[in-house]
Amino acid sequence: MDWSELTEGAKAVLEQTRNIKNDHIQIVEFEVGFSEEVQDEDGDSFRVSIQEEDYTNLKQYTQENEYGDKFHMARNKNVVKIILLENGKIPDNLSEFPVFRQYKTEVSNPTESAE
Repeated sequence: MDWSELTEGAKAVLEQTRNIKNDHIQIVEFEVGFSEEVQDEDGDSFRVSIQEEDYTNLKQYTQENEYGDKFHMARNKNVVKIILLENGKIPDNLSEFPVFRQYKTEVSNPTESAE
């Protein structure tokens, strides 16, 4: 699957893995159903929306990616994590790496986050 075949929401999520990559691993968390009006550096407004078709598109891209990057993708309800792997596997100390949640609605009620 080529970059040009991705939906706009899928591109927005993958840009996070490219823009804030650290030395070892990148974890991006997003929510299917997320939608928000944002402004770029020029002050132009546009809508970022991550919908079911974007998730399906990302799933296909992470499995068929032609650029050499290896990804692991996991979904729990509407929350999805994409992990960009450096050596083709998930490290044992995964909890030590930061998670970037730019496209996720934060839970305001603390009782909702307990599972």
